[in-house]
Amino acid sequence: MFTSENFLKAQKRKDLVALAAENQIDISKTLKTIQYEEELRLLQIELVNLQQWVTKNKLRVAVIFEGRDAAGKGGSIKRFTQHLNPRTMRVVALSKPTEVESGQWYFRRYIKELPNPGEIVFFDRSWYNRAVVEPVMGFCTKKDYEQFMVQVPGFEHMLYEDGILLIKFWFSISKKEQKKRIESRLRNPLKKWKFSPVDKKGQALWDKYTYFKEQMFSKTHTTFSPWIIVKANDKKTARLESIRYVLSKFDYGRKTNHKTSILPDPNIILRYYRHIQQIDI
Repeated sequence: MFTSENFLKAQKRKDLVALAAENQIDISKTLKTIQYEEELRLLQIELVNLQQWVTKNKLRVAVIFEGRDAAGKGGSIKRFTQHLNPRTMRVVALSKPTEVESGQWYFRRYIKELPNPGEIVFFDRSWYNRAVVEPVMGFCTKKDYEQFMVQVPGFEHMLYEDGILLIKFWFSISKKEQKKRIESRLRNPLKKWKFSPVDKKGQALWDKYTYFKEQMFSKTHTTFSPWIIVKANDKKTARLESIRYVLSKFDYGRKTNHKTSILPDPNIILRYYRHIQQIDI
């Protein structure tokens, strides 16, 4: 450990690094965290630039975050939105449908949440609840599910034709990592609110989730609305690389002067295809 004398001698960060090497103090985890925080800061600056460009050009951008429970969707959305202007950005996380909504066309309650001109909307789960969670948990009928799977490509094609820029992320984690994160939530009083009975069943119904997830990919991955797989066992890496992917999809002008790469790691961010190697099978 560092002593008080070490801190008095060190005037810069590099001095502490040198002292750590001299005294054989392992600070690898600390250095990794510092590097992550700096990378995140630089990428968030780019997100601010992107948002200003989207607003100026009156574009409509929707980013969907899907994945198994505890995959890191909410944490990633938090890092995306942390420094954005709330006037032209929204996070949408809808609760279960009301009695009235249950009698309406399924997509209706999502349509009213779509981005306005100059706005970016982040969906913490989306209409794809009906593709995976609802059939797995028995929250919809077989007819409801089958009708949704037929309609969703057409629905997204209409969004595409109308000029909405849609990005669909699937955050992929292993069964072992999900179990670890769920147990961590239960131990942390600040995260207990994230735990639900659905989370508890996620491990027991793992294979059923896998089946419906694969059905979703095979029927809703299209050229105009592809699925982007994010390998998310490492939360911090998943956050950085998903931000990079979004930045890389837009020619927002200022990115030629960026101080970090805005190109995602192809080992972390993968466009779905049938034989892709996934970690949440």
